[in-house]
Order: sequence, then C-alpha cells, then structure tokens
Amino acid sequence: MEIRNEIRNYIVENILFGEGQGLEADTPLHESGILDSTGFLEIITFVEEKFGIEIADSEVVPENLGTLRRLSDFVARKTAERVTA
Repeated sequence: MEIRNEIRNYIVENILFGEGQGLEADTPLHESGILDSTGFLEIITFVEEKFGIEIADSEVVPENLGTLRRLSDFVARKTAERVTA
C-alpha cells in the first residue's frame, strides 16, 4: 500500500497538478486520460529512481502499468526481485 500511495502522490502532484479526484486503484491510467505517453515516461523514470529498479521496454505493457494497482504491484514485484537477487 505504501508503494501505491507514493506513486499516486507523485501522479497527483506532478502530472495532475493536485487534481487527484477520480484516481482510484483500478482507474485505467491511459484510457481515462490521466497519463499520456509523456506521463508514462515520467512515471517510469520516477519509479526507477524512487524504488531502485529498472523497467525493460518489454515490461511497459498495460498488464504492468495499466492502473495504479497494477503499477504498484509490478513495482513491488520488481523491488522484491532486486532484494532476492
């Protein structure tokens, strides 16, 4: 839940400029207009730097980044892989 809150706060503050109503865990980030291609690049850069992970181009798919829940779960898996590696 902490990862999700960190990512949500970043999106609200830096992409939505404080207008976070409507950004729920399962809100589609692209289809709802919350993130466009530039927004996805920003959020990828943020999570890579914040959580010390690397996201491969092949991992940039809706299954991993489509919603706040999917994105935070993906980041949690990636950080767990880094710890156990």
